[in-house]
Amino acid sequence: MPCVRTLLCLLGALGACGAVAFLGYCFYFDRKRRGDPEFKRRLRDKRRAELQKAKERGAQARESLKNEKLQEFFLQEVQMGELWLSRGEHKMGVEHLSNAILVCGQPQKLLQVFKQTLPPMVFDMLMRKLPLVCQQFETEMNEQECLEDDPE
Repeated sequence: MPCVRTLLCLLGALGACGAVAFLGYCFYFDRKRRGDPEFKRRLRDKRRAELQKAKERGAQARESLKNEKLQEFFLQEVQMGELWLSRGEHKMGVEHLSNAILVCGQPQKLLQVFKQTLPPMVFDMLMRKLPLVCQQFETEMNEQECLEDDPE
């Protein structure tokens, strides 16, 4: 039995020495790695890249939210225009439909659809209203840009 016991003690001592050697190896190379100037530069570059990716993801999220709101506004304006036209209020209907055209991604196709579906009188009103709405929109956008640029 003493032979087995000494063998177990020897194996235990070798295991402990191996663990201590491994930990020493880890500490030595970690210290060497952290002391390297290139390590600090690479770490800084990596963090900047991650920050840039996070900003891009945030911008994409804001952009998709903006697109969703525009789509929601577009659908709401088309529905309101149809509602006013069905009630016989052509002026209000044209107002809402022109707002929908203004935010539409493909206004030419939408105008083709309106040309086929709206009565000619209402479509003519819409075509006369569009330049006025576009001009109002450009004026509002210019005023908004001036407010954003003003550092008050």
